[in-house]
Amino acid sequence: MSWLYVFLGFCALILLHEAGHFVAAKATGMRVEGFYLFFGPTLWSFKRGETEYGIKAIPLGGYVKINGMNPEEEMPEGEEHRAYFRQKVWKRIVVAAAGPAVNIVPAFLILFAVFRIGGLADVPAKTVVQETSSGSAAAKVLQEGDKVVAIDGHSFPKANSEERIEKFGELIRSHKCAGEPTNGCAAKTPAEVTVSRDGQLKTFQITPHYSAAEKRMLLGVAWAVNEHWVPISTSTAVGHSTGVMGEVISRTGSVFAHIFESEKRKEISSVVGISDVGHEAVDDGWRQAFLLLGLVSLSLGLINLVPILPLDGGHIFWAIVEKLRRGKPVSIRVMERATIIGFALVLMLLVIGVSNDIGRITGEGFNVSK
Repeated sequence: MSWLYVFLGFCALILLHEAGHFVAAKATGMRVEGFYLFFGPTLWSFKRGETEYGIKAIPLGGYVKINGMNPEEEMPEGEEHRAYFRQKVWKRIVVAAAGPAVNIVPAFLILFAVFRIGGLADVPAKTVVQETSSGSAAAKVLQEGDKVVAIDGHSFPKANSEERIEKFGELIRSHKCAGEPTNGCAAKTPAEVTVSRDGQLKTFQITPHYSAAEKRMLLGVAWAVNEHWVPISTSTAVGHSTGVMGEVISRTGSVFAHIFESEKRKEISSVVGISDVGHEAVDDGWRQAFLLLGLVSLSLGLINLVPILPLDGGHIFWAIVEKLRRGKPVSIRVMERATIIGFALVLMLLVIGVSNDIGRITGEGFNVSK
């Protein structure tokens, strides 16, 4: 069921984006021939007035067909004045920017609602015992919900929850079997595990055992992060939302500015990876699911503002160039070359993103980023 929620969330973001273009185009007097969810062959459609509304077969986005985007396109008789390329520059910029705008504004509203209603996680979050392996030494002394205070006397107070769990694991792995490790062999020394239970500190000596399947020493404990959410004021929610958006904008700009650096390319993801993360976020609860939806909406708006055709930012860029040329239109041949280059760049980003996602999911990938 979580995959269905992810799919519907993506569809909602696509429809919002295209609705922004559609409403702006209609409001500025342009002729809109079609409004479609997805690409490819049409599965279902209906026509109302001059516009056909439909669903297509390939779920990779959507589009609004505004007549006259290409100056060489033939317009219906008597409708020539409504062609996109005949409109004033400001109208074209409004139409192109409306799509990203209706992704960015809802992104803020979603983030604000999540933080205002759900609050913020109390810091620091607690590392707790989620479960213990049946028959293990840990199962005899630890209980579900025990707050893990320290391992071998180390508590790592400055580390975040994930880092603390990793460091606890490193300490456990430091206990070795005598000689070459074999499956099930016991460590020479026990790990000292300190937990808080019912407000009291308890310390246990628990011997790790080697797992041939995992190729490491295990204590027989599954850790979890117990986050406590505290309510915040409206102003704090506004500030935190804008702060998160600012960080996403900064990181997105950094990735594109350093796109030829291997480490930055590894940060690019595609719909494959986002879908996989979305599935996990839905399973983690409404807060994580809506946070992801807001961040994806923001990213969709930002990426579409990149000034290359066929993205919205490309149309805005060339409209501004025309304005700087005092209304002299840019040559259609120049626009065609820019579109070809833009398609190539978008395709490159798609290939890198899919490759990275396959690498994350399978551990292999196509190594495009290397």
